[in-house]
Amino acid sequence: PLIAAVIRDEELIIPSGDDRLLPGDLVYFISEDDKLMDTLAIFDKHAEPVNRVLIVGGGRIGLRLATLLDDKPIYTKIIEKNPDRCAKLAEKLNKVVVLHGDGSDQRLLNEENIQETDFVITLTDDEEINILASLLAKKLGARKTITKISKFSYFPLMSMIGIEQVVSPRLSAINTILQHIRRGKILSSLSIKGEQAEFMEAVALETSEIVGRPLKNISFPKGSLVASIIRNDNIIIPSGDSVIEPDDRIIIFATRQAIPKIEKILTVKLEYF
Repeated sequence: PLIAAVIRDEELIIPSGDDRLLPGDLVYFISEDDKLMDTLAIFDKHAEPVNRVLIVGGGRIGLRLATLLDDKPIYTKIIEKNPDRCAKLAEKLNKVVVLHGDGSDQRLLNEENIQETDFVITLTDDEEINILASLLAKKLGARKTITKISKFSYFPLMSMIGIEQVVSPRLSAINTILQHIRRGKILSSLSIKGEQAEFMEAVALETSEIVGRPLKNISFPKGSLVASIIRNDNIIIPSGDSVIEPDDRIIIFATRQAIPKIEKILTVKLEYF
């Protein structure tokens, strides 16, 4: 695997060969698909079966998730506070069990055997309720929780209070916008750490500066890293001797400060026209 970034004590680090990982580090890495399980095992992470899921919040996102799970062999329940919304959910879902109630109600969670639940996913429009419900579910014995948060100011606090995994609709929207406003032929963009850095997927244009030269001979800006090269559906974890070819798809990781220079590298030279 290639480690692209490390977050330590809220500081974003682009690691070099001399850096060492420490307990508690949040690591972003690139791995071939067939080696992913072995790579996760290095970090003492192992795939565990998911049999029971509880969704808190039957809004648009909650319904979409429940619909995706409806056809899978996963016993799924969804808790919604609004009785009218519960009726609509029951009409649209087949196997998913719809419950009317408050996802932060300890009595209700106990009645639904929360301690036997593999994942609790809190997706209400109230961030405080999402945080409270996730913490309560974890305390009552749920194996894992996923919490919907939009306020970036909350992100640094999540790991401190025991929230393990966070999803952000706002960040998803930002990623979609970034994909369209970035210069160069950008296919997708993923912002991390409250927009402090991005993973960008781009097409290597024929006359861009990065094509036809070993990576070690290209002057990439500080705070950037070519994380992978995708060529004819083959994923290459690059070394300094790797050469990018025209029409390769490349994944580049860059801090906010390095992005303008990366955009310049990705664009077509004027003499091409």
